[in-house]
Formats: sequence, C-alpha cells, structure tokens
Amino acid sequence: MPAISKDQFAALMRLLGPFEKAPDLAVAVSGGADSMALALLAHVWARHRGGAITALTVDHGLRRAAAGEARQVRTWLMGHGIAHQTLRWRGAKPDSGIQAAARQARYELLGEWCRRRGVLHLLTAHHRDDQAETLLLRLQQGSGVEGLAGMPAVRALPGVRLLRPLLKQRRRDLSASLDHQGQAWLEDPSNQEERFARVRVRRDLAEGSSGTGGTTALLKLASEAAAARRQLRGALADLAARTVRLHPAGFCQFDPALCLGQNRALLAPLLGDILRCIGGGIHRPRRERMERLCQDLTGHKLTAGRTLAGSRILPDASGLLICREAGRSPGRIDLGAEKSGRWDRFNWTLTGKSAAHLSLGALGQDGWRQVRARAGFTLPGPVRPGLPALRQGDRVLAVPHLNLGPGELAPKGLQDLRFAARFSPPRSLQPDAMILV
Repeated sequence: MPAISKDQFAALMRLLGPFEKAPDLAVAVSGGADSMALALLAHVWARHRGGAITALTVDHGLRRAAAGEARQVRTWLMGHGIAHQTLRWRGAKPDSGIQAAARQARYELLGEWCRRRGVLHLLTAHHRDDQAETLLLRLQQGSGVEGLAGMPAVRALPGVRLLRPLLKQRRRDLSASLDHQGQAWLEDPSNQEERFARVRVRRDLAEGSSGTGGTTALLKLASEAAAARRQLRGALADLAARTVRLHPAGFCQFDPALCLGQNRALLAPLLGDILRCIGGGIHRPRRERMERLCQDLTGHKLTAGRTLAGSRILPDASGLLICREAGRSPGRIDLGAEKSGRWDRFNWTLTGKSAAHLSLGALGQDGWRQVRARAGFTLPGPVRPGLPALRQGDRVLAVPHLNLGPGELAPKGLQDLRFAARFSPPRSLQPDAMILV
C-alpha cells in the first residue's frame, strides 16, 4: 500500500486552486486515519509555500471519550508543529437523525471559525471509499442525477471554500501515509455500529454484496452523473437569472411563467434551490413535496399560499413572494462582548461604543409596531417579522434592512453604534455560489 508523497499531494491541491501566496488553511481533523493523514500532508504543503494550517477538531458532546480524544489529537499535531483548536457543539441534541444533525453542526462550527479568522479554505479528508459509500446510500434513497454525482471536490460555503483533495485516494493509502511516518490515529467506535446506514453500506461494499459492481462501477456512475449535473446547474443558473430577484433582506420574488413549457422539468429543482436558500436549509425539500408544490402552482391552487422548508410561498404581483417563515427563525441571542457572529441566515457585525444587554433576534410584529413610523422604507408585510433586529432589552435599536440605525432609535449615548446584517444562507441560490440580488 503506497503512501501519498508530498509531490502527489501538491498535484492534487493544484487542481483545487487558486490559493493565496502564503496559504492559510483550516483542516477538519477528527483524529481518524483519514483526517490525520490529510493534516500532515497539508501541513507540509502549506509550510513549503510560506503558509500554515490550523487543525480543527469538533467535539459533538455525544460521547464521554470525545474530549479526551480531542486532547490526544492536539498533542499529536502540536508535536508536528501544527496549531490546533477544539470546537464544541453546545446546546440540546435531537432524539433522532443524530448523525445528520451532527454533520450539519460540524460544518456550521467549522465555517464560522473560518469566517471569523478570514481563512478562505477548509479541507476535509473525504476519499474514494467515502465517495462510493455516499453514492450507494443515495442510490438506496432514490436520489436523482445531482445526488448521484457524489461529493464535489470544491464546494462553496458562506465565506469559505470547502476542499476535498483526497477524493481519488483510497482509504488504505491514507493509513499507509501515517504508517510511513510512524503516526498513530484514533478509531471511532461509531464506525462499527450497524444501526448507522453508512456502516452497513461500508460492510456491503467490502463484502461485494451491494449489487452495484463495486466501488469502481459506482465511481464511473458518479463521473457520468457529474457531467449531467454541470449541464443541469448551467440551465438552472440561466433560468434563475431570468426569473428570480433575490433581496438582501433574505427574501425573493420569483416569476414562474418562464418555467413552464419546455422548462417545466426545471421548475422543481429551481424552486427547491430557492426554498433551500430562503429557508436556510442544507438540502432541497423532498422530491415528492416539490412535485406536489409545482402541480399546485401550475394548477393555480396556491391562492392561500404555502409553507415549506422554513419558507412562506405567497402569490403576489410578480408571481410569487418567497420569504422566511417567521415562526422558524431562531430565538434571540445575547451579544455580550461579541462584535460579530451569525444569526439565522445572516452574518452580523457591531461597531462603536459597547453597551450592556444587547440582543439580536427577529423583529416580529411587536418590533414592527415600535419602528414603523420611522422606517426609511418598507418591505412586504410577510417579510418584516423575520428581519434581524438589534435590541436593548425590549427596545429595538436597529433594523438594517429597514434603513433604521441606532441614530434614529437608540437612547442618547448609544447613537454611535453601527449594526449590519448581511444575508448569507448556508446554501446560496446556486450551489456554485451565485447570488442574485
């Protein structure tokens, strides 16, 4: 089993560029063989170019041993001169779908860390065998062409590029790379738990009992599906540019008239992209729900509107108004001493004189009643409750998307505060990060 050389890794990274002159990278490291090998390879690559990496370990708080494992990873990596940070998933955990929730929380924590520090590239250790497992899972779930294209080597997240340089490498090659350096790694006990679908799929591929022709056949299918996905995304981007008007306040107006006739097959995926973007989701709504929505839309049965995937879909003069479902917005957060962060689908910043008891949350109807007489301009009624609003206690101090700052609303002494909130959904309207405003 050959180890991956530094020259091989440099060739893999070259395909994912461009990079700055002295690359500053973040690498997700669980401590398993795959991510440990990636961290060591990326460290050598970045250092050779005058840059550096920071290894990020997410402690999901789901196992007692996790904190100790994170400390072990830190010890190993610092022995190689690699900076390390542990990020913790705090708060309540769901009773079901824990792996999917943990995965989403992991990407949110990693992305937030990168945005706060201006790191543009986040590397993960997904490899050839992971790709095959993902494809078999999606086949079993009845995924369409986009799902069967598998994981892309480059994916845009808000403010950071997610890079997967090892997608063509085998799991055993990564283990060999660690053996070559005498580096140990951790074994995740959840990788042996048959209650998880991915573990069962991994077993089926290893035993040759998947009925798909094995990893090579699955990857060939992924290559063909990826070509079809590129064509589909191009068509969706063209159609979105002609039918969607996305507003910086996190809502859009959509004219479905051009999505009929020969473009009818594109209506469901485009509308799914819109709902994912506006509702703040990671995935499109299920296909059967989208088809039902499209049938009602083309059959003029949406007169009373609809809610789906955290969004409200309402008829208006332009065709459809699609905005955040107000009841799905997260609750208020206390800002404390923080000067920037993320709330719902917005990245926020606060500058100027600090103040106590500041919070950020949805404007709501009570907040709108406070500010409506002074709003610089208005927005559609269904949009207003979900707008990000800065408060001191119950008093609204700023609503950027209504052109209201502390100068108009704050008490004396706080009028030099400056609050901004930029719409930045987890998945942009198009997967390649095209945002139409």
